[in-house]
Amino acid sequence: MDDLGELIEAAKGGDRRAFDDLVRHTYEDTYTLAYRLTGNEEDARDVVQETYLRAWKGLKGFRGDARFSTWLYRITANASYTTLKKRRKHRHEPMIDEINEARELSPAADPEAAAEASLLRDEVAVAVAELPPKLRAVVLLRDVYGLSHEEIGEELGISVSAAKVRLHRARRRIHDAVFGEGKVIEHAV
Repeated sequence: MDDLGELIEAAKGGDRRAFDDLVRHTYEDTYTLAYRLTGNEEDARDVVQETYLRAWKGLKGFRGDARFSTWLYRITANASYTTLKKRRKHRHEPMIDEINEARELSPAADPEAAAEASLLRDEVAVAVAELPPKLRAVVLLRDVYGLSHEEIGEELGISVSAAKVRLHRARRRIHDAVFGEGKVIEHAV
């Protein structure tokens, strides 16, 4: 995304076409993050629209201290939190559908082990979907996007220690939801 520098500068100067090009270059990543944070297509589309509206209004304030994608991710995360706060609905199906699709791509040789793994994936998916948005965001950024604690902090506008604490809390909640509070699991399959 480093090649966006000229578009960013032109858009900061009020060039609407340059901003439209920025949207085209960043839309897929923005939508994917919004979808993963909200859990459904309708909310994700609303979040993306709100994200680009906020970005357009705030573009003159973009200093370039962070990458443009980082700045846009932060706006997307904030817009997602706002949308989820307004809706206050729990939606689980999309994440479960993704896990089912992944399962179909890699069938296990042992049917019993495959059934156990399938059940575990479904339980984890539900547990992740039920996390509060701030905890869910950290888990997704770490475990789906593979970002470091530093990058997560940068993306969400929080400290590295806050990112670590949120990730720990999220994983503890997932573990407790799937295996029960206080249980220690020796090996995860």
